[in-house]
Amino acid sequence: MSRFLNVLRSWLVMVSVIAAGNTLQSFRDHGFLSEKLYTASPGLVNGLQARTFGVWTLLSSVIRCLCAIDIRNRTPDNACDFQCPFEHTAPLSSQLLPREFLHLTSLYHITLFTFFLALAHFLSEVFIYHTAALTIGVMAPLMVASFSIMGMLIGLQYLEVEALSQNKKKN
Repeated sequence: MSRFLNVLRSWLVMVSVIAAGNTLQSFRDHGFLSEKLYTASPGLVNGLQARTFGVWTLLSSVIRCLCAIDIRNRTPDNACDFQCPFEHTAPLSSQLLPREFLHLTSLYHITLFTFFLALAHFLSEVFIYHTAALTIGVMAPLMVASFSIMGMLIGLQYLEVEALSQNKKKN
């Protein structure tokens, strides 16, 4: 495994542990969110919203940690034989879920999506909904998501090179 992928795995573990801490904080005291993140509209933050945020953050944390543990996790090759149960009744089903899509459902891609989702969430809270201001509490997750996206896109290239070299060794 390349050095870059090892660094990326360590980064994912660190981000996962921090997210787990944020989860605990969200469940313990919803004031954490109104003081650190949603400072422009702290009155909108309540216990239910904080717990929902905590569950979302915990799910992201688990996905990122699992990716760090098994960064090469991919859908099995036989998943291409997936048959939609409604294929005969809905002629467009093969167009809605092409077989090529099934190769893209790796844990790595799902983890990358969690960072895009976090980036979109915080940007929308700042620029669309105006519930968050660009304070350090919002800038930190924006930077973490941005750096993680860049790192994971670079890491994707390393994974592709490794896969190509393994295929050459097999042939």
